[in-house]
Amino acid sequence: MNHPALRRRHLLLGTAATLALPGLARAQAGAGPVRVLIGFPPGGATDAIARTVTERLGAELGQPVVVENRPGAGGRLAADAVLAAPADGRTYMVAPNATPTFQMLIFGHQVKWNIERDFAPVATLASYPLGMGVALATGATNAREFVAWARANPQRASFGTPGLGGQNHFLGVAFARAAGIELPVTPYKGSPPMVTDLLGGHVPAAVSLMDGMMAHHKAGKIRVIGLFTKERSPLMPDIPTFVEQGFAVTGGDAWTGLWARAGTPTAEIERVQRAVQKILALPEVRQVLTNNLQVFPHFRDGRAMAALQREDLELWEPMIKASGFKPES
Repeated sequence: MNHPALRRRHLLLGTAATLALPGLARAQAGAGPVRVLIGFPPGGATDAIARTVTERLGAELGQPVVVENRPGAGGRLAADAVLAAPADGRTYMVAPNATPTFQMLIFGHQVKWNIERDFAPVATLASYPLGMGVALATGATNAREFVAWARANPQRASFGTPGLGGQNHFLGVAFARAAGIELPVTPYKGSPPMVTDLLGGHVPAAVSLMDGMMAHHKAGKIRVIGLFTKERSPLMPDIPTFVEQGFAVTGGDAWTGLWARAGTPTAEIERVQRAVQKILALPEVRQVLTNNLQVFPHFRDGRAMAALQREDLELWEPMIKASGFKPES
């Protein structure tokens, strides 16, 4: 099995070929390129999901598609850039649901926009479970054993997240509360360094999506002890949920979506929706997303995506308030 980082490098190479796709030279005369902004670095999960879809988007739209990484502030910089562009259907943002949800609920005093007012949902691309992996040094093979280890080792107990103030962070907080243990958070700048520290035993646990952890779990280098979903995932049916292990904590599936600026012509949004729906139905795309990235190809149109977005805000607002978390600035 290829390492996730290697697979992502192959995905990155595919985008460069987009401009050479048949029919694009004809389209360039009448329409400029479509820009897709990603608020996270190359090689991460959001980037890999986005590029799996966008490397085929140019052929479906009949015009060039250019992907730009604008990492920083939990995806906020990419969102700001979309709002600074004309609402003409040529600029879009790919982001996980955590970007609009947690940026709005936690960093609202810094955010220049309201996701429901200033953005138009276009389509969801994928959904996926989040889970917790633990280092082999803990000796834990399930959630209850990890809780017992944390109680016996309070000075060493903590969990890593790919950043503060996101869905991974608050799922870890909710688990600690449900288990009645102290579990401080250790933030990282993305998943790769966090997983590296988990493998080395430098952090005893980590909360993340599964693409960076399942290969190591299968190789016996870490142990994934549970998923934060209501039911077991068909992607990894052997991994139990925390709910079935007696810990009432779930955030449902996380998801990745595509947004445009509010005011974008409906015809343009629907044109992109149709293209995305067709791409997500391709067997080769489903293969990459499901087998390589451990996510479900999951199309929802803009209306369904807007409802999902509202559900997320209503779910997480009381949980964030109960945590007492305050951003540093």
